[in-house]
Amino acid sequence: MKRKRLRQGYTTGTCAQAAVKAAVQMLLSGKTISEIQAELPGGRHLTLPVFDACIQFSESIPSGYPVSASCAVKKDSGDDPDITNGILVYGKVRWKDTPGIVIDGGEGVGRVTKPGLEQPVGAAAINRVPRQMIEREVKTALEESGCFRGICVEVSVPGGEKLALKTFNPRLGIEGGLSILGTSGIVEPMSEQALVDTIRAEMRVKLAEGQRCLIVTPGNYGLEFLKKAFKIEETDVVKCSNYIGQAVDMAIEEGCEKLVLAGHIGKLIKVSGGIMNTHSKWADCRMELFAAAALRAGVKGERAAEFLECVTTDEALEKCSGKERERIMEQVMKSIEKYLTYRSGEEMDIGAVVYSNLYGILGRTENVERLMGI
Repeated sequence: MKRKRLRQGYTTGTCAQAAVKAAVQMLLSGKTISEIQAELPGGRHLTLPVFDACIQFSESIPSGYPVSASCAVKKDSGDDPDITNGILVYGKVRWKDTPGIVIDGGEGVGRVTKPGLEQPVGAAAINRVPRQMIEREVKTALEESGCFRGICVEVSVPGGEKLALKTFNPRLGIEGGLSILGTSGIVEPMSEQALVDTIRAEMRVKLAEGQRCLIVTPGNYGLEFLKKAFKIEETDVVKCSNYIGQAVDMAIEEGCEKLVLAGHIGKLIKVSGGIMNTHSKWADCRMELFAAAALRAGVKGERAAEFLECVTTDEALEKCSGKERERIMEQVMKSIEKYLTYRSGEEMDIGAVVYSNLYGILGRTENVERLMGI
């Protein structure tokens, strides 16, 4: 049976580029348009419908051109589950007194408040590639019309401030709205790259703020544990989802010297087997790894085999006596440390903390206290 091919979409950056291109054409022609063709960074062309086209004239300015023009392009995320699907991204253009092109964000577009991101502090969260594409569209339109006046561009997303609260933007230090993103201009369905890029961005922000040791956890449960056990706030933690190996690699690439991975045993026991993407579609082996650690800890074979019948690591822990748990977790932590150290090499000092909801901290590598400064 063939799997259905997932439909691609296009990014907020593509929407902004197309909306601005359409708005510039309306500013130069004085006529509204219903669709626009945009050339994406990779050379692909899209023809997109234009919404809410508006041209403003002024009798006091007899230049022959309108004063401003604006319109919107609707975001289509394809089959990617993106909360921005269906939003309208507006491009508004107006003349300015001096030559050149100024690009800024309006309603619903976030502002950068922390260093380490692609744009400087204070700038609108319109990333480099969308800015380049917008500028190219404006320059081309002006050159083709023989008009060389300066233009101000404003990109806005009505409702973007509220939507942004459901994204990583507040954690990254982008406040007040969404980011205008995109490198290829296309949204790949179920794209893992977007999440990985967000993890890297979080790391850059923490390191730019002077954080000496990155604290990394797979998800929200880890955030709660770190706050309760170490009084570490959510804003000081990078969430890596299942991408543990890639998180380690990116931390090294960004110049990080110290990292502590903290997580529930149900996730991190996989790392004790060298599994660096902990999503169940790639590997599970939780109970096999737990049973193997039990054997290394001196638990008899028949007893260790009982763990293989457990559904969760929490269930396996409940079957252990206190001393068995300690011995098993000692083996688990040795293996986790081995594989994390193998992944990081000599380029970064790395440690780990493993916990369960029932028993709290189950184990930590010997260097954790030194790395975390506790």
